[in-house]
Formats: sequence, C-alpha cells, structure tokens
Amino acid sequence: MKTIVVATDFSPASVNATHYAVELAKVIGAEIILFHAYQIPVSYSEVPVAFNLDDLRHDAEKHIGQALQQLKEYAGGKVTISSECRIGDFYSELKDLCDEVKPYTVVIGAQGKTAAARFLFGSHTVNAMKHLPWPLIAVPASAKFGSIKKIGLACDLEKVVETIPDKELKMLVGDFNAELHVLHTGAYKEFSPETVFESGLLQEMIGNLNPKYHFIKADDVDEGILDFTEKNNIDLLIVLPRRHKLIEMLTHRSHTKKLVLHSEVPVMALHQEQ
Repeated sequence: MKTIVVATDFSPASVNATHYAVELAKVIGAEIILFHAYQIPVSYSEVPVAFNLDDLRHDAEKHIGQALQQLKEYAGGKVTISSECRIGDFYSELKDLCDEVKPYTVVIGAQGKTAAARFLFGSHTVNAMKHLPWPLIAVPASAKFGSIKKIGLACDLEKVVETIPDKELKMLVGDFNAELHVLHTGAYKEFSPETVFESGLLQEMIGNLNPKYHFIKADDVDEGILDFTEKNNIDLLIVLPRRHKLIEMLTHRSHTKKLVLHSEVPVMALHQEQ
C-alpha cells in the first residue's frame, strides 16, 4: 500500500498540510504516517539549564496523540493513519523514517502563523526539499486539496536525461490523469540548438504524457513561474532540486525560499534516482 508521511509541528500551517495529505491519500488509496521530531532545547545563556527528557517526551507524545486523534476525526475513517514521534534532528529523523517506509511522498507545511514559525518550519521545508531523496510536497498555508488536474514541471532543459525523474513523473501524471505542462526556466533561447536538442530528448522520455511546453519570459524567474501557475490553474508545481537553479541559488539568494514559502500552489521536489 502507498504511504504518505506528513510532518507536523502542530502549527496551523502544518495542520492544513495534514488535511491536504488526507485528501491526497483518499485519491491514491494511501495510508498516512503523522510524523513529529523534537529536540532537546539548546541554551545560549551562561547558566546551564536542566531539561527533563521524560517531560519533553511526554509533552511531544501528548501533542502528537491529540493531533492524531483530530486527524482521524477529519478523515472520517476513510484513511488509515498512524503516528511516529522521534527525538533528534528534524531532517535526519525524517530521512530515517522515509528510508524505512519508502513513501509515495512526504507532505509538509510551507509556512507558520508567526514570523518565527515561518522561519523555523520554513527552513525545515526548504532544507528537506533540497536534500531529502524522496518526493516532497510543500503545502502553502492557504492551499486546499481539490484535485490535481494540471501538473507543472519547472525545467531548465539542460541534461534532461540525467536530471528528469521520468518514472516518478509518469506515475504522478497517471495516478491523477493530469495534464503535464513543462515550464522552461532557463535563459530564454527558444530556438538555440541546445534547447531544441534537449527538448527532443525530453519529448522522447515523456512524449506519451502529451506535455505542453511553455517558455517563461520574465526578469524574475520565480515571479514568472508563480504568475504562470496562478493564471493557468496549475495544481502542483514540480521542481528538480539537484539541478534546478532555483534550489541551488538558495545558498546565495532567497529565490527558492520565495518560491516555496510564498507560492499559493503546492510545490513538489522530485529527485533523480541514484
């Protein structure tokens, strides 16, 4: 059976993501694992602060137990839901769980209610999108799952054979019987030999999906992508972290963070298989 891992920090944004995951699970016939990781707080004061590990564990288990019950009530018995509460670094524990259960996808909220929550959970989201070798959907706080009829693939049309996870892409499009829109996000060179050649290779890989190609012409690529997704009612936007310049530029600029944290459309990170 397919499995969806949905991460929560119990914020309103993450609760919304759990609801999104439930609706997604209903469509693809998946079970859900509600995941939470907690850490021993780090004290920056000169005076050491003692923490009771049992209290931390009890508090975390209490909160995820409540979240699990609420999510089961929301699902109305239509989705099998369990929980996993672990102590440790968020990313490391999430990756370990995913390596164990091999999820169809991970779902995580993209924003928090406060500025601090947006920074903390937002940083977890972007870091997981860059590094987690499993499909991950970042769900905006305002996004609701209706259906996935149009999937957008942000692609720079460079080294497509090495970078496009065509098996996962075909599975997604097939599972939702969706339209695929390829958004060329590289420098605008519509008629260059390199672009024509790579477009041909991509067509050989996914031509049976009948993709539609679009060249994003905008000074700000992020704004161009967001504008296209909103105007064309894209339900899920896919980015490719290992090659996608929007992800790579995060180290130097805030492009990816803007795309992930401010998009009104769920953004999915897909990694090429190793």
